[in-house]
Amino acid sequence: MEVALDKVTMDQVPNEVHQVVAPPYKSSLQKFITKVKETFFPDDPLRQFKGQPLKRKLILGAQYVFPVLQWAPSYSFKLFKSDLISGLTIASLAIPQGISYANLANLPAILGLYSSFVPPLVYVVLGSSMDLAVGPVSIASLVLGSMLTEEVSPSEQPDLFLQLALTSTFFAGIFQAALGILRLGFIIDFLSKAILIGFMAGSAVIVALQQLKGLLGIKHFTKKMALVPVLSSVFQNKHEWSWQTILMGVCFLVFLLVARHISIRKPKLFWVSAGAPLVSVIISTVLSSVIKAQLHGISVIGKLPQGVNPPSVDKLLFQGSHLGLAIKTGLVTGLLSLTEGIAVARTFASIRNYKVDGNKEMMAIGFMNVVGSTTSCYVTTGSFSRSAINHNAGAKTAMSNLVMSVTVLVTLLFLMPLFQYTPNVILGTIIITAVIGLIDLPSAYLIWKLDKFDFVVMLTAFFGVIFISVQLGLAIAVGLSVFRILLQVTRPKTVMLGNIPATTIYRNIHHYNEATRVPGFLILSIEAPINFANITYLNERILRWVDEEEATINDNLCLQFVILEMSAVSAIDTSGVSLFKDLKTTLTMKGLVLVNPLADVIEKLQKADEVDDFVREDYLFMTVGEAVTSLSSLMKGQSPTMEEEEAQKIVTEY
Repeated sequence: MEVALDKVTMDQVPNEVHQVVAPPYKSSLQKFITKVKETFFPDDPLRQFKGQPLKRKLILGAQYVFPVLQWAPSYSFKLFKSDLISGLTIASLAIPQGISYANLANLPAILGLYSSFVPPLVYVVLGSSMDLAVGPVSIASLVLGSMLTEEVSPSEQPDLFLQLALTSTFFAGIFQAALGILRLGFIIDFLSKAILIGFMAGSAVIVALQQLKGLLGIKHFTKKMALVPVLSSVFQNKHEWSWQTILMGVCFLVFLLVARHISIRKPKLFWVSAGAPLVSVIISTVLSSVIKAQLHGISVIGKLPQGVNPPSVDKLLFQGSHLGLAIKTGLVTGLLSLTEGIAVARTFASIRNYKVDGNKEMMAIGFMNVVGSTTSCYVTTGSFSRSAINHNAGAKTAMSNLVMSVTVLVTLLFLMPLFQYTPNVILGTIIITAVIGLIDLPSAYLIWKLDKFDFVVMLTAFFGVIFISVQLGLAIAVGLSVFRILLQVTRPKTVMLGNIPATTIYRNIHHYNEATRVPGFLILSIEAPINFANITYLNERILRWVDEEEATINDNLCLQFVILEMSAVSAIDTSGVSLFKDLKTTLTMKGLVLVNPLADVIEKLQKADEVDDFVREDYLFMTVGEAVTSLSSLMKGQSPTMEEEEAQKIVTEY
């Protein structure tokens, strides 16, 4: 639909045409400093030091490095009472979960308790979240165990496997801390929400299936993590199934699931699901001891060492043929645990309306893993289930982690003999109950409604994890997401704009039905940065717009101006500049008009066009309305017909 040119110009006459000017001069060094600041310091952490006396700056600096100093000076007994209750509550969950997750990682069960003792102490000092409860988590345990098992058998080479697990934890911590120190947290953003939802759901399925070994009492089980090998192993070893183990497992699994359901339906009863795992451990241990469970085919944990974490610096491997495996495992588990920890911290920070510094969290999680690797701990991060219970229990500060750590210490020193008769099947039921919460169906449905490509990415992560492997499933999903980003970069969106009647507003004609084309003008909006990756596409697409527009207009008025609205073009490179040269050369009989080029864009264009060859000052405008109104006067009485333009093209060619 077109609108009369006189009508457009009559309704849109502005008082003046605003001139497009280049930005104020900045040296290359100033531009570089600004770019670095905006890239790595978007929150400007140094602004709090401006105008402060030296003493105050030192205090602020200490508080920035050690967030505990922000709340410790004003800490009160009232706050401690809340943290004491929440700390004891999460400890009741952390103890059985710690033992269970260590088994999931194919590590000695005691390492799960070690990892629930030292890392929380480090986090209390360095962490900025008031709700995060740190310790072993299912995903990191699964990935650590599966990646190391590919090359080293935990049963045939237990010492080497333990050394690699601790070394992987060390490298995970170094990687995490480096991201925080160098402020490279944007790297974890490559794990989009769709990837995480699919990956965590797939991992939950694999983790749950792995527990069939304990639930069924199978002694010979596959070391692979994919769905088909696990199910094959289950049915190939039916002769090892133990009905006593199955009966005990089913009973306690139902008990744990009911407790979880009660807490979900009534959040005030959070203590039901928090205490259920410990209650299950106590009851099953007593029952196992009374009935002599081992005589009935029910396997138990066995004797666990008593005492605090032994130092493990001597167990770290920095040479040998397996060093690459430790580094690779550390990078993957470090990235996953970091993403989970920060996501959990930000979730609860938004609920309580306080700010969590992502870079501080990276450093805190990284340093606690480095320290943990030297004190017999494996990869730890913030747990969603424990953090949710910590929040619901009324935690006020990170002191709840200290309370949990002290409780675990008491357990290590005095209560370890009590776990000797704990059935392994109970650990499996605890893990299954915990990972069920990782399957987020409402979020998956929301992704389906919002973005079908994201839904495909989510399914790719899910099916890749359960049918191929944990790391390959994640890698394929990340690859798909990166491919989408590349598509968006190399195929930027361009739309045709039309005039909203009786206004100077121009909008997408395929979005707003009332938007009308302006005769003699082709108005296009480029909605992406222009660079070497997309100039060929943009050139071809714009020329196609021109051809399509010329095919629709009448013989009395040809296309005079191509207007490019560039408000969304945030950047341009050297190759991008050549796009405008090529367009100017191709559109010989048409004016190439630029509207609202941003500072970086107009500066580079003007430097590249010192003779005003393709960036004429009278063809630069602040708004599309000003451009149409100003250029319309040039068209009246001067517009060549289509036949005249064709004749001129022939003359130009010869």
